[in-house]
Amino acid sequence: MTSTEEAAIALQDHVALWSVSEVSGSDVVSTACEALVAGLDTPGLRVLAACTRAEAVYDVHDLLPAALHELGLVFYPVDGAAGREAAVPALARRMLAGEFTPSELTLRVHRRYGHEPLLTRRLAELDDEYDTLEYGGRTTDEIDAEVRAVARTLGAHAHVQGREG
Repeated sequence: MTSTEEAAIALQDHVALWSVSEVSGSDVVSTACEALVAGLDTPGLRVLAACTRAEAVYDVHDLLPAALHELGLVFYPVDGAAGREAAVPALARRMLAGEFTPSELTLRVHRRYGHEPLLTRRLAELDDEYDTLEYGGRTTDEIDAEVRAVARTLGAHAHVQGREG
């Protein structure tokens, strides 16, 4: 994968996470700056990357659609179903990158999605296993390993809609 592909995936992930309030507008702006440095360059991306932290709170929502369209990326409306679905693999990739622990991934996913969506069911079940470690037959290391395996499966398809790889 080229650095521009990685930057596009990172930006798409941050947009999905922003749409479900997992990251701030300022985080999206920082990722836009990193995308520019990596070689992605469109007028809308430059405008987005130029936002200050204070402006990001208010302006990201308005600037994202055009910037993403220019890049062939998807804009996820705040609290929309598509953003919620895209946020799960994004969270999995962040955990695999070491940004938080396997138990933190399961807790975040379980709190946000519960046991119902098939995509997240196993992570919610593993969160329950962390809660019952003293009564179960598994160790934290065993559960962590399974969480990582599930996360690798979820995060393996780093697909950026609208972009050819």
